Amino acid sequence: MHVRTAELSDAPAITALINDAYVVERFFLEHDRITLDGVRERFATGQFLVLEEEGTPVGCVYLEPRGDRAYLGLLSIHPARQKEGLSRRLMQAAEKHCLAEGRRYIDLTVVNLREELPAYYKNLGYVECGTSPFTAGVATKLPCHLINMTKELA
Repeated sequence: MHVRTAELSDAPAITALINDAYVVERFFLEHDRITLDGVRERFATGQFLVLEEEGTPVGCVYLEPRGDRAYLGLLSIHPARQKEGLSRRLMQAAEKHCLAEGRRYIDLTVVNLREELPAYYKNLGYVECGTSPFTAGVATKLPCHLINMTKELA
C-alpha cells in the first residue's frame, strides 16, 4: 500500500469511495455525501491524498491549504477495509504532507451526530475548539451542527 497525491482523473473513483464510506450518514442525510462535480471543484482549492493497494483506491482524504493551517476533510476508507488501521495511516500521511508544505496546524470538522468521531480524532491528538452551523443549504433529517477540531503539527 502507498499514499499518493490524486490527479483530476481520479475524481470518479474518489467520488465513489467517499459515498461508499459515508453511507453511515444516511440516518441524517438523504443523499450522497458528495457529487462528482463537488470532488472536481475541490481540486481547484486543495488536493486529495489517495491510499492505494495494488492500484485500487481504498482510502482518501482532502487537504486544503489555509495559510499556515490546512483544512482536512472527507477522510474515507472503503467499507470493506474499515477497522484495519488504514484511516490512521492516511491521517499520518496527511499530517506529514501538511508539515512538508509548511503548515503548522490541521483543522477539521465532524458532525455532532457521528458521536464516535470526536473520540477518534482526540485519540490522534486533535482537540475540540468550538462549534459551527452545519453546511449551509444541505437539508438534514435531524438537527445537527459541526464540532471544530484542531491539531498543532510537530
